[in-house]
Amino acid sequence: MFSVGLTGGVGSGKSTIASMLSARGAGVVDADAISHELTQAGGAAIEPLRVSFSEHAIAPDGSLDRDRMRAVAFSDPAARTRLEALLHPLIRNGMRERTAALAADGCPYILLVVPLLVESGTWRASVDRVLLIDCSEATQINRVCARPGMDESAARQIMQAQASRQQRLAVADDVLMNEAPLAEIESQIERLHQQYLRRQGRTQ
Repeated sequence: MFSVGLTGGVGSGKSTIASMLSARGAGVVDADAISHELTQAGGAAIEPLRVSFSEHAIAPDGSLDRDRMRAVAFSDPAARTRLEALLHPLIRNGMRERTAALAADGCPYILLVVPLLVESGTWRASVDRVLLIDCSEATQINRVCARPGMDESAARQIMQAQASRQQRLAVADDVLMNEAPLAEIESQIERLHQQYLRRQGRTQ
């Protein structure tokens, strides 16, 4: 099964582009969506998180306290490493299961949405192509600041913890600049979709 790793910095518009490719028939497996499933109340990661980080990691509703853990991860690199070591294998397993199910359903190709594809150092070897959703840092900041509870300081903190734009560009096979007019973006998406269909040996 031909697979494309879709990545990009915070605020680049990964989910929007993934949805547009999904509408054309791509099978989408989203690492963030699986992470949310694992860390919701009753999720498979909750008890390991409780053991590793104590009750303080768990919100009153039984889900991961994301705001608290985000603050811990940004202030304590060792805690961030521990958190990633706990979550990432569970996320990978979930993505493998979802990928196998989509392949069995006959999806023409799989789009793996992995925000930390570059940072992980391992995902590049697991996909056939890397599609980078790119935009300027100013656009990233503006988009993140439009989210509830976020400001420029928080946006820059997240960006500094991620791979740089140059590092992402260095590993990308395909780049979609997500600042163009919608009609141009649609045209680029259609071109990429047809390219991926051809690589899988299909046409549409």
